[in-house]
Amino acid sequence: MSGDTLWVAVVVASVGCYLLKLAGMSVPAAWVEQPWVARVVDFVPAALLAALVAVQGLTSDDRVVVDGRLAGLAVAALALALRAPFIVVIVLAGATGAGVHLLTG
Repeated sequence: MSGDTLWVAVVVASVGCYLLKLAGMSVPAAWVEQPWVARVVDFVPAALLAALVAVQGLTSDDRVVVDGRLAGLAVAALALALRAPFIVVIVLAGATGAGVHLLTG
């Protein structure tokens, strides 16, 4: 990708983000105060985060892979379920992923 193409993409994306933010601010308050909207909005961040974790943890070069990242993710989920401190979760997940990578090559 050339430098000019990259800058055009950045400017177009910036304008798109601004217009999306403007559209969100232009929504009438009566629409936002509906109970079903509040329920949906509560779950959107969790759904987006889960999608990002799934894509980053299970794919590589347009294919699904099972490697150390999945083991680290499983250990992190277990540590979170056991209410471990966040730094412990990060260290355990990283150590597990690295260990699996070392063992499997």
